[in-house]
Amino acid sequence: MDGLDLIKTFREVAFRRSFSRAAISLGMSKATVSRYVAELETRSGVRLLNRSTRSLSLTDAGQVLLDRSTQLVTMAENTLNDLQAHGSHPRGRLRMSAPHGLIAGWLSDVIAGFIKLYPDVYVSLVFTNDNLDLIEEGIDIHLTGGRIDDMNLIVRRLVQFDMVVCATPAYWAQRGMPQTPEDLGRHDVLSFSAKPTTHLPFETDGKPYDVPVHSRMEANDAVALIELALRGVGVAYVPEPLAQSHLERGALVPVLREHMPREHWLYAAYSQRRHNSAAMRAMLDFLEQSMGALAEGPALPPQQPVHMAPTTCALSKAPDVARATASAGRTDKQPPR
Repeated sequence: MDGLDLIKTFREVAFRRSFSRAAISLGMSKATVSRYVAELETRSGVRLLNRSTRSLSLTDAGQVLLDRSTQLVTMAENTLNDLQAHGSHPRGRLRMSAPHGLIAGWLSDVIAGFIKLYPDVYVSLVFTNDNLDLIEEGIDIHLTGGRIDDMNLIVRRLVQFDMVVCATPAYWAQRGMPQTPEDLGRHDVLSFSAKPTTHLPFETDGKPYDVPVHSRMEANDAVALIELALRGVGVAYVPEPLAQSHLERGALVPVLREHMPREHWLYAAYSQRRHNSAAMRAMLDFLEQSMGALAEGPALPPQQPVHMAPTTCALSKAPDVARATASAGRTDKQPPR
């Protein structure tokens, strides 16, 4: 065993706070993991871990090693990967996870293009809205539009997207179009919240604030909310790419665009301790390039005013639909909190 293997094993134990969980993550026996850490302590001449029957913690020396070894391990792994990449070809199984509704947006086009370009790669997709341990679940790449709290993951920004408030023309004609976010308080909202009353985020003059609304139903899948909105039972507040096709053909009409929060991004997260295969690197690059191009999609057609029913007092004509804004970027650090 070389020193780098010992350090990598120690780091896994430190991150997991458990020999057993580290062994599962590394694909080793618990006894081997314990032996590696003991060997590292012998070579360094100091105790790195405080062990008890109930807990495991770092000594001061262990914390110093954990902090200072991060750059060393990353550099060594990147160098080895770069060397192996010469002459390599993307192949084998690539396991990805994403929220349930994402396949209805950009992802289906991207995955189809990747499969055609790399026929030797087998893509396995897992759709879930739950938090996953990428190592324990064997996930190579996790796609998410939400906050990522695991500081041990590398995160890339893929594409920026907008949120949209929308409903059918018939719904707006019957209930009246909201002119301010506060007007949504008199509407039936289809939301992600399990509570009868929830709050939706908006911005006015660059200042964020929440508006209380009445939720008629909740779901953990944006596509389900869109399907219910298409049937005229309420207002959906969802990522715009998932509703794009319905917005373009006028089946759903957006409102309050000038009040929607900005800086929503789709991220790709992956473990910095997992071997980055050629297939994984190819997918990350393909995601970044393809989604950047898809974000430049066609603008929505100008929306005609919705005519109110005779019994409904029209607030005003519907606002014009603005071009959906999106841009792509990349970062190898955590997204802004």
